[in-house]
Amino acid sequence: MLVLAIDTSTPDLVTGLVDTSTGQVHDRVLPGTRAHNEQLTPAVRALLADAAVDFTDLDAVVVGCGPGPFTGLRVGMATAAAFGDALGIPVHGVCSLDAIARRLPDARRLVATDARRREIYWATYEGETRTAGPDVVKPAELTLPHEVTVISVPAHLAEQLPEGLRGVDKQDLSPDAASLVAVADLEAVPDPLVPLYLRRPDAKEPKPVPKSPAIPEVEL
Repeated sequence: MLVLAIDTSTPDLVTGLVDTSTGQVHDRVLPGTRAHNEQLTPAVRALLADAAVDFTDLDAVVVGCGPGPFTGLRVGMATAAAFGDALGIPVHGVCSLDAIARRLPDARRLVATDARRREIYWATYEGETRTAGPDVVKPAELTLPHEVTVISVPAHLAEQLPEGLRGVDKQDLSPDAASLVAVADLEAVPDPLVPLYLRRPDAKEPKPVPKSPAIPEVEL
């Protein structure tokens, strides 16, 4: 099975091909870009050209569903859905943090990504099991359900984690094609794609405006 993997939940634009029968992987990652909308489809075309395959050779698509910022996340998921619809192949959504966790040593671990607004998206893992999260919080306010021995966190946020995590081994990872496909159940009928935004809404209901005493009561 030839699987196209896409993730736009982080500043990195992640695309890749995984041949599940041979284990061969082709990765094409554009690091630190926020132009997912403009670059995703050209990146996928270049990826397929590099691997000498065509869209019609694809058997499935796996896409990271976040958590992530609204715009970038929506670009990846909408593009994956469009590919699947056009080609008549299944599209499997996975938690992007689960994919990052697969890239870390098999230990108790914390995965955190940049949620902007001085917050992080996070989840904890033990073995292949997610033990908490995903959730969003300010780094200094993070409370874990258990100790961790390795952390994936953006470098610029590492020092903002609680003091008890300062000495823990840290890496700065994004999902990759192999990890995205590894956490997908390719044998199952895929569920509808649901983005993991987690963001508390910026908009708030306006407070009710007191009624002017000049307006008479009217009974209908």
